[in-house]
Amino acid sequence: MTNQIALDLAAIDDKLSQRFIDLDPQGYFIIYLDREAQLICAKHFTNIIDDRGLAIDPDTGKPIPVKGKAVRTHDLLFTGRTAKELCIKILEAAQPSVVTMVDHGGYLGREFVRAEIALINGTEYVQD
Repeated sequence: MTNQIALDLAAIDDKLSQRFIDLDPQGYFIIYLDREAQLICAKHFTNIIDDRGLAIDPDTGKPIPVKGKAVRTHDLLFTGRTAKELCIKILEAAQPSVVTMVDHGGYLGREFVRAEIALINGTEYVQD
């Protein structure tokens, strides 16, 4: 792939990342790599969506910041060696379901593939 094509594709994804999406009332995930164990990891955090569409910390009743760090404890930890293995654990095996919105499932699948590629290539992974 030429450099220009790669830049054009990145621009498309960057623009799409700026769109509004509804938050999943079941919670959200922080995705990271455990390089020593060669695993893709996804911490799941619960939240409440208020009438403004903001994610609220169930413990404090305050909005969860979009940028910066919130000090919270995850309720579940999922790990997988591949994006597919992790998707199956989260989207098919977890009961009750921790993902209730199709766009959230699609987002997770894309992120897990990106994380898998970074794990294979030894490159940095930053969640979108």
